[in-house]
Amino acid sequence: MASPVQNFKVRIASLSPSVTSILVALGARRKLVAVSKWCKEVADVDGLPEFGDCWSPGSGKSAAELMELKPTMIIGSVPFRAETVRKILELPVPFLALNPRVLADIEVDIRTLGSIAGASARAEFLIRTMRRKFERIRKIAARTKAKPRVYCEAWPNPRISSPPWVAELVEIAGGRMVVGAGKRVTDPEVAESNPEIIVLAWAATGGKSKPEPALRNPAWRNVSAVCEGRVFVVRDELLNTPGPPLTRGAEELLRVIHPEIAAQHESRERVSKRERK
Repeated sequence: MASPVQNFKVRIASLSPSVTSILVALGARRKLVAVSKWCKEVADVDGLPEFGDCWSPGSGKSAAELMELKPTMIIGSVPFRAETVRKILELPVPFLALNPRVLADIEVDIRTLGSIAGASARAEFLIRTMRRKFERIRKIAARTKAKPRVYCEAWPNPRISSPPWVAELVEIAGGRMVVGAGKRVTDPEVAESNPEIIVLAWAATGGKSKPEPALRNPAWRNVSAVCEGRVFVVRDELLNTPGPPLTRGAEELLRVIHPEIAAQHESRERVSKRERK
């Protein structure tokens, strides 16, 4: 006779793109019964009901509708809003809140989700795969000793710098973050740090961040990045999703920070592929 544990079926409502991206990468899409409205940007979740996230309920769907899907667990990740989390905690379902800060935390989250989904071996494989990709990018960036000063921004008003894991990605891609990561910052603080490159990846905007306000900002008129026109937009899900999309985010940062080296590497890759054919 099967034990109650064996008969238990995990049914996850993911309120975070990072959670969804990890579960799909682990081959656990079938365990998802609902996703955040933002999840379609990072994973193939067509056909799954969409709800809000841990910041805003959104999507016009109610908690009652979510409960009709019979989730056994609701999982969310940063950013959180206290009022929204309070409402989630009122639901008769366990709630797991992930709060990664650095890449090591993200690996812990991958292992946690792998354990929940019965995919621990795949979780370890995913972690190794991400590490290999990061190390490959680090080696490409190491072809030059230059370490440009970089400011990455997650939100313009109030001005908030990108999370700590993005600072790690900047370092992997051959730059150095010159403003404290994941903090509210002022125009004078950014100006004083004098970044050579500014990267805009505003949360929940996709690729719609705008470089013009930075280029026209009078407080930044003497900033190197502004003077040289090196203000770039990177799709927010590639930097703000603490999961598998970060490997693509690191590739984009390499293209922004060291465009010549990235172009040379991509050219060699194309030649190598043609020769293999």
